[in-house]
Amino acid sequence: MTSIGSATVANLKAGIFDVDGVLLESPHERAWREALPGFADPRGFTTTVYQAQVAGKSRLDGARAALAALGVPDAEQRAVAYAERKQARLEQLIHTGAVAAFPDALRVVQALAALGIPMAVTSSSKNANQMMRPIRLASGAGLLEVFGANVCGRDLRHGKPDPEIFLLAAHELGIDPEQCFVAEDAPVGVQAARAGRMTALGVARLGDDDPLHRAGAELVVSTLDEIDADALAQGRLCRRLR
Repeated sequence: MTSIGSATVANLKAGIFDVDGVLLESPHERAWREALPGFADPRGFTTTVYQAQVAGKSRLDGARAALAALGVPDAEQRAVAYAERKQARLEQLIHTGAVAAFPDALRVVQALAALGIPMAVTSSSKNANQMMRPIRLASGAGLLEVFGANVCGRDLRHGKPDPEIFLLAAHELGIDPEQCFVAEDAPVGVQAARAGRMTALGVARLGDDDPLHRAGAELVVSTLDEIDADALAQGRLCRRLR
């Protein structure tokens, strides 16, 4: 039972979670903005620009997209330098503890782990594992321990909206892609999930439901607490009854 825009999707066996914006409130957006002086006016780098142009992409692709969106005429030539400066700033922010886990995400992954639902974690960022490693669940388990597959920071041939990262996660879980849901906060990630024949769960923490719906998310929530974990154990992705 699967239809675009429906509140219920059935026959699911596994979940795939993006990191930035889904599991963690990471400083990626801040680092991109604070690395901009000398390239473009940082005031133009809004959250809307970040979500639409940069979120979910590899570092270099994100740099190109950000500079192009801000009207930098030589964006292609300057992208490498901008990406390097962003990475340096991100490492500084991580070192100072500017990373936090979303409590609702920790609750959901702990509940799904307790129900025996296979899960994978994915990110194009090579910093994702470093950011997740200190995070612990209420059970005492480390966040990284609950995932049966970890596809973070891999050198892949294609970035989102190509589904390569999600197809690799499904393969490493040993689950058919059509039986996986992907939790994503970025439209490009939703597009990648759909391209991989997976169910896309849009996480609209910023109230950005419409772009996620337009990208093809079957279900959009503002918090992962809205998801019915027990229903997922039966293969159904739907909202929890209030």
